[in-house]
Amino acid sequence: MQKKINKLVRPEIRALTAYHVPEADKLIKLDAMENPWSWPDAMRDDWLATLRSAEINRYPDPAARELQASMRAVMGVPEEAGVILGNGSDELIQMIIQTVAAPGRVVLVPDPTFVMYRQIAVVAGMEYVAVPLQDDFSLDREAMLAAVAMHDPAVTFLAYPNNPTGNLFDTEALRAILMQANGLVVIDEAYAPFTDASFMAEISEYDNLLVLRTVSKMGLAGLRLGLLAGLPAWLEQIDKTRLPYNISVINQLTGCFALEHKHAFMDQARAIRGERAQLLANLQRLPSLTVYPSEANFILFRAPAGRATELFNGLKAAGILIKNLDGSVASLQDCLRVTVGKPEENAAFLTALENCLA
Repeated sequence: MQKKINKLVRPEIRALTAYHVPEADKLIKLDAMENPWSWPDAMRDDWLATLRSAEINRYPDPAARELQASMRAVMGVPEEAGVILGNGSDELIQMIIQTVAAPGRVVLVPDPTFVMYRQIAVVAGMEYVAVPLQDDFSLDREAMLAAVAMHDPAVTFLAYPNNPTGNLFDTEALRAILMQANGLVVIDEAYAPFTDASFMAEISEYDNLLVLRTVSKMGLAGLRLGLLAGLPAWLEQIDKTRLPYNISVINQLTGCFALEHKHAFMDQARAIRGERAQLLANLQRLPSLTVYPSEANFILFRAPAGRATELFNGLKAAGILIKNLDGSVASLQDCLRVTVGKPEENAAFLTALENCLA
């Protein structure tokens, strides 16, 4: 069988590792940038009543028009922009790359950043070029512009705020990339609920700008629903790569229902911002850590040299799961990432971390 696999599966696919989600049973889960609050019981009951109207025997609206309208309004999509919905932003990233994929074409990113850009680019057979961030994880403007000039990327992905570092890249640097790039530039705003910065209003100012959003971080991670906004001429082409009926009847009904209750999720986002500030301040009081600023719902910090895995395992033994980034790329050596949780979860994490450090 292995001979057949080696013959039929491309070497670059064989070299990949499938996306891994660790087991979190009975642990305080602070590893996946999820909203820690579930829906109130009354809201859940109303949602279940809404689902009774689902015509499961019928295909869903292929364009999810009602849900599109709701998401446009909530996410402030300009009237002149087009919209495509995806099964999470991952599917939309895949659709963008498939639209422009061809031998020798390049996907350009800063590094480190969201791992799925590389995964999807490699699967699509594209060349993947990563430009290292600076020591403080800020964007290296000159290096990025040089890479744009050298590689003429078909698409450049810029997470804003960046994952896993949590910071916002310099706005003028992003605009310079937009101006210089011949290819598409995708501003990935997955963490929009936790920052006031956005390029959504600037879509009509550039003929190569696309903006990605998701509802995952606002409290709907289980829904798997993303939005891509851009000029209609681009979206007309990208939509050709979308599989039919990619947003299910259940997801369309649930999405519309949830967005009718947007104020509940906005309140939760404000609470997470407040908890983030407090958690950041408490981490900064621990002298052995280097803590990085965040505009997302997580915080990146660097452990004492050689101790990241020890701390990760110690926290897990104490019932708390965070993300161990040590060993992923050189610039993240000794780094750990913690999602902002509920007050009691954050307190438990800090106590356990202090014990592990001691």
